[in-house]
Amino acid sequence: MKAESLVVSAAINIGLAILILSLFSILKKLPFYAPVYYARRLSLGHRSDHQSFNFRRLLPELNWISRAVRVTEEEILDSCGLDVLVFVRLFKFGIRFFVVCSIVGVLVLLPLNYTGSTVPNTSSHSMDAFTISNISSGSDRLWVHFSFLCFVSCYGMYLLYKEYNDLLFKRVQQLCNRRSEPDQFTILVREIPLCNEHKTRGCSVDHFFSKHHPYSYESFQILYDGKHLDKLLCQAKSLTKKIEDLRHLSSTKKYSRNSSVSDAWKYDTKMEQLKDMLQTLGCEIRRIQCRMTIEQKELPVAFVTFNSRWGAVLAAQSQQHTNPLLWITEVAPEPRDVIWQNLAIQYRHLPLYRIVIIVAASLLTIFFVIPVTAVQGIAKYDRLKKWFPPAMAVDLIPKLRSIITGYLPSAILNGCIYIVPFAMIGLARLAGYISRSKKDINACNMVFYFLVGNVFFLSLLSGSLLDQIGESFFHPKDIPNRLASAVSAQADFFVTYILTNGLAGFSLEILQPGLLLWDTLKSYTWDHGKKKHPYVYSLPYYRIIPFVALCMLIGIVYAVVSPLLLPFLVGYFLLGYAVFINQIENVYITTYETCGRYWPYIHHYIIVAIILMQVTTIGLFGLKAKPSASFSIIPLLVVTILFNEYCKIRFLPTFNQVSVQDAKKNDELDKKDGLMEENVRKALDAYSPPCLRPLDLGMEGTSSTKPFLSPA
Repeated sequence: MKAESLVVSAAINIGLAILILSLFSILKKLPFYAPVYYARRLSLGHRSDHQSFNFRRLLPELNWISRAVRVTEEEILDSCGLDVLVFVRLFKFGIRFFVVCSIVGVLVLLPLNYTGSTVPNTSSHSMDAFTISNISSGSDRLWVHFSFLCFVSCYGMYLLYKEYNDLLFKRVQQLCNRRSEPDQFTILVREIPLCNEHKTRGCSVDHFFSKHHPYSYESFQILYDGKHLDKLLCQAKSLTKKIEDLRHLSSTKKYSRNSSVSDAWKYDTKMEQLKDMLQTLGCEIRRIQCRMTIEQKELPVAFVTFNSRWGAVLAAQSQQHTNPLLWITEVAPEPRDVIWQNLAIQYRHLPLYRIVIIVAASLLTIFFVIPVTAVQGIAKYDRLKKWFPPAMAVDLIPKLRSIITGYLPSAILNGCIYIVPFAMIGLARLAGYISRSKKDINACNMVFYFLVGNVFFLSLLSGSLLDQIGESFFHPKDIPNRLASAVSAQADFFVTYILTNGLAGFSLEILQPGLLLWDTLKSYTWDHGKKKHPYVYSLPYYRIIPFVALCMLIGIVYAVVSPLLLPFLVGYFLLGYAVFINQIENVYITTYETCGRYWPYIHHYIIVAIILMQVTTIGLFGLKAKPSASFSIIPLLVVTILFNEYCKIRFLPTFNQVSVQDAKKNDELDKKDGLMEENVRKALDAYSPPCLRPLDLGMEGTSSTKPFLSPA
C-alpha cells in the first residue's frame, strides 16, 4: 500500500469519527432521545438532564470525554461491579502498554528501519520502508530488534502480573462486600437419583444432604419441568400487553375531539373481555402450580442452600458420590444470572451440545474465508489487475485507487465480521450453559479465535504470503527475502483496519444508529403518544472484548515488525476508553456479576499475542540470515510459557472458586454484624423457579402503570 492510500484512509476515518461524535454530542442533549442515550440512568430512577430548551443543545461538546478522565475505578466498582471494572482495565492496560512501546519503537526502531537498507531505497512511497523488511539480511541492527522484543515481552508480562495480582485482591474484597448475595450460600446439584423409598428426587436431596452435611445443610429447591406453564405465562403476558394498549387507546379516544363516545366504549368492552380471559388464565396457572399437580415432573436438578458459606464452598468443591456422574455439584450462579430452561437439559447430553456448537463455529469460520480473501484481493490492487483486467478502469479516476486500496478493504472486512458476535452468541445459547455469564464467556472465546483465524492469519496468508510464494516460482533465489517480508507486507492493511475499527467502530458504538432509527420509527408510528421506556441492555462483553483483544494482538505482533503501527493503537485505546466510560455510566446496565472471571480469559488472549510475536520474530530473524538472534529468542519463549503456567497456578484457582478461608472469614463477619440469619433467609427464597412463583394479576387496580401480571 502506498503512503497516499494510508493518508486517505486516515482522513476518511477521522472525518467520519468527527462527524459521528459531533452528531452524538447534539442528540444526547435532546430529551426525546434520553431513552437511548441515558437508558441506565432512567432505569435507576434518575431524571434526564436538559429539560428546558436552549440553543446550546445544538452545539457539539466534549464534556463526556472530560468525564471519562475524571471517573475513578472506585466509582465504577461501586456502581457497576468488578466485571465492568475488568472491562475498563483492559483499555487501561492497552494504553499503558502501547504508550511505552510507541515511544521506544518510534524513537529507536523507526529510524533504524528507514535507514537500514544498504541499497538505494526505491520504495520510499511504500510503508515497507518503515518495517523490518527494509533491514538488510545479516545486519547487526537486528540485535536492536531482538532487544526491543525482549523489552516488549518482559514489560507485557510485568503488566499482566500486576493486573492479575491487583484484580485478585479486588475479587476477594468484592466477595466480602457482596456477603448478602444468595449465591454465596447456595450450590447447584445435578443428576439427582430417585429416592428408593418414596420415588421422588426432592426426598432424595433432603436425605442425602441431611446425612452427609448435617451441620451446614439448610434447605433445597427442586426444579420442575414447567414447559406447559411457560406457555401459559407467555399467553398471560401477551394479554396483559394487549390490555395496556387498549387502556391507552381508550383514554386517548375519550379526550380526543375527533372521536365519538362509541369508539371509547368499544375499547372498554374489548378490554373487559381480555380481563376476563386473563382472570381465567390466572386461575389455570395457579391450579397447575399446585405441588400435587407437578409432583411427577421433577427434574434431576436442585438448588441446595446451606447455613454458612463455609458449608456451601465445601459441598460445591468436593465429590459427593463414588460415581462422579451422580450428585454433581457446583457453585450456584446468581438468581438473575440463571438460564432456567437450560437446567432441564440432561448433564450427560451437554458434551454432545458442545461438540455440535464447535462444529457449527468451525463451519462459520470456514465460510468467512471467502469475504476475507476477497477483501485482500481488493487491497492488493496490482495483483487484482492481473487477475481481473477490467479493474484497471479504476486508474482513470484520480484518487479513486487510494480510496479503494486504503479505506474500502478495512471497511468491508469490518462490515462482514460485524455479524459474527451475534452468530456466536446464538450458538452459545444452544450449548446448554446454565448461566448468562458462562454463555457470554464462551461466546467471547469463540469470537476471539474466529477473529484470530480469519482476520489475522487469513489476511496474512491471502494478502501477502501467497503473493510472495507465487513470485518465488519465477525468482527462486529471492525466496528468503520474500518470506521475510510476508508478515511486514500486511502492516499497512492492519493500520487501516485499526483506524476503521477504532475511529468508525467506537463512534458508531456511542451513537447507536440502529437503536436511534428504531426509536424514531416506533415513536412516530405504532407507539405514537405512548410513554417512552428506556432501552435497557447489558454490556455486550462477547461483542467488544474479542475485537479489542484482536487489535491488541495485532499491535503486539507488529511491535517489532512495524513500530509505525503502535501510535495508532494508543489512539485506539484512548478513544475506546472514553466511549465505553460513557456507555457504562449512561447506557448499559449490570445484569450479572462474576467478580472478575473475565480477566483470566483476557490474560490468556494477551499471552497468545506475546507468544505469537516471539514465534513470528524467530522466523523473521532466520529468514534475515540472523540465526543466532532466532536461537536467542527460544529461552524468552520458554520463560513466557512458564510465566503463563505460574499465573495459572497462582491466580486462576481463586478466580474459579472461593477459598474456604475467605468463606469462613465472611461468615465470621456476618456473625459479628448479626446478619447471618437474615442472609440465609434471603437465600432460601431466591431460587424459586419462574413456573412456581405466585402471580399478582392486579385486576382490581385502575392505574395504567400497574401491571396485570408480575411476580409477587
